[in-house]
Amino acid sequence: MNNKVPAINELLERLVAEQPGIPDDLRRAMVYTLSAPGKRIRSMLVLWCCELVSGQENSNAWIAAAAIEMVHTYSLVHDDLPAMDDDDLRRGRPTCHKAFDEATAILTGDALLTLAFELLAERIDDAGTAVALVRELAQAAGAAGMIAGQVADLKAENTAGSIESLEYIHIHKTAKMFRCAAVMGGLCGRADAGQLDALARYGLKIGLGFQIADDILDVSASSEQLGKTAGKDLKAAKCTYPALLGIDRSRELERKLAGEAVAALEPFGPRADVLRSLALALLDRDR
Repeated sequence: MNNKVPAINELLERLVAEQPGIPDDLRRAMVYTLSAPGKRIRSMLVLWCCELVSGQENSNAWIAAAAIEMVHTYSLVHDDLPAMDDDDLRRGRPTCHKAFDEATAILTGDALLTLAFELLAERIDDAGTAVALVRELAQAAGAAGMIAGQVADLKAENTAGSIESLEYIHIHKTAKMFRCAAVMGGLCGRADAGQLDALARYGLKIGLGFQIADDILDVSASSEQLGKTAGKDLKAAKCTYPALLGIDRSRELERKLAGEAVAALEPFGPRADVLRSLALALLDRDR
């Protein structure tokens, strides 16, 4: 697969550096969180899906990739806060509120979230595409999307939980953002309605599988491997797939979702081999 991580990292750093008027302390915190060594799967998914439907990446896809990475990073900064999951480690570094302070972490998340939408409003070269991208990202990350998943996740702590409630949490907290990344890439590549539907189904399936893998890794990997505190889910009595189904059945479900993601790409033929490889690679990740 074509690794776009270095180029994405350079773009994120440049976009923050170009913004006028950001206080120095806030800019340092924004750069600190964005420069941590993340996997950049969501942003690469935007670029790969654009390339799939149009034959090449374009400037709109790069801006969309940066925007979704900023929103994802904001969510991690806020997720780690003492009032939320209260973690000290993220991407192998002290979390933002540990490296700076809690107020700075809150404002850093706020700044990344709003900058993402500013970039989509200002730097997408077609107004209709800009509006569509803003809508997709706002719906996936907003009160009925990622935030709804976070609310449900917090409420599910120290409860017996159910597969239905757990699926709701993972779809909203994680899978909808993967779906968003795939659709945003399609929009940048001017995909038709059928292509967008296929990409949406693919993104949702790999997003749910990704979160199941996260649940498994929390109980099977070390903090050094993960770049964050291992065993947090169990300690916080969170509702997870291994807790409800066990490791083996969780892995079976993960494989089933990967197969369904691959099947969703059938209309694209061999041109979608990179995305097929991604769906299968996520099964074997160790961090």
